[in-house]
Amino acid sequence: MDRIRRFFPSADECVSEDALKNLRNYKYSAVDKSFLTKYLYRHYWEWAVTLFPRWMAPNLITLTGLGFEVFDILLVLLLMPDLEGPGPWWLYFAFGIGMWLYSTFDNVDGKQARRTGTSSPLGELFDHGCDALNCTIGGIVEASAFGCGISWRSIVIIFMTTVTFFFSTWEEYHTGVLYLGYVNGPTEILTIAVLACFASGIWGPQIWHVPASEGLPLIGSKFPATWELIDAMLLLTVIAMFFGHCLLCCWNVYSACKAKNKSFIATLPQLLQYVAFAGSCYLWLSHSTTILANNHLILFLVTAGTAFGRIVSKIILAHLTEMPFPSYTVQMVPLALGGVLAWAGLFSPKTELLFLIVSCAFVVVAYLHWALVVIERFCEFLGINCLTIRSRKHHEKKE
Repeated sequence: MDRIRRFFPSADECVSEDALKNLRNYKYSAVDKSFLTKYLYRHYWEWAVTLFPRWMAPNLITLTGLGFEVFDILLVLLLMPDLEGPGPWWLYFAFGIGMWLYSTFDNVDGKQARRTGTSSPLGELFDHGCDALNCTIGGIVEASAFGCGISWRSIVIIFMTTVTFFFSTWEEYHTGVLYLGYVNGPTEILTIAVLACFASGIWGPQIWHVPASEGLPLIGSKFPATWELIDAMLLLTVIAMFFGHCLLCCWNVYSACKAKNKSFIATLPQLLQYVAFAGSCYLWLSHSTTILANNHLILFLVTAGTAFGRIVSKIILAHLTEMPFPSYTVQMVPLALGGVLAWAGLFSPKTELLFLIVSCAFVVVAYLHWALVVIERFCEFLGINCLTIRSRKHHEKKE
């Protein structure tokens, strides 16, 4: 057992005692400008939280919500492994319902924490950690709903979910505030995604594959004649993401740095971590002998998505514990190495698949070990449980 433990970082390496002490300074801060939230969803979430028993821990609600999306992935693997279909009509409704339930549980967990007096920095870390994993999980489900198939369209969808989440996490690290704009991913974009799933269930995913000129009569002629509606939608979304989200995050970080009399330029190299992540994925996929050709994209995305979850979760952890911005995670190694080997032409289809399977196992085990150690350290320091609520008698005895 000791020999096995040597391959994993120690508890102090995952989160040090000095870092844990800074949890005493924790104060959650968030701004949500969404009109949908203000005038509609806020009332829905306040009603929904009353459906949960008071003994149910907020983190258990978060984890249950993620379970709905994991269930959707299982449906994809069983009924639509090519991400194209078309599948049975009810499958697309299952996708939409799963997304909606995930969103509901994700927004109710914080209200349950305040309702039961169990708010803690662990709740924010757990919530954001699940959100980070769902960037890939939800992206795969949405790609299936659009009938994107084993193609670069599906990869672009995953790119959009991860890059927006990375910028938001980077922004929160420097500003100390989770900022959700007037149009944001967890609210408006998710609502559109749910409605798109329902539309695929009613009319079939082929509605997204009509010529762009037919699907967008006002501006469709501006796109290449071979483009389909889904291609135009993805391009417009990427443009809106860059100008409406990424640049806004940069401006907010710049304003925070200016207020603190710190260098904004010094924060920009921190974005290279995502560039390295996306670049490694692109290099591997563009030179792969088997991932796209032999339908192993989901396996690759699970591998990359787990590594991404570790990257952003470490940033959230650094934000909560007031530690320096993390610049590296060992789970990037398989992606970078895979990209180099594929680019150098050193893979055969069989060796690449074997390397991908081993890489997936490595990043998943490494992620689970790190997450469990950090959660245990938080629970011990804060005197709480992760998935249950300690009774008042327990706290009184401890005191």
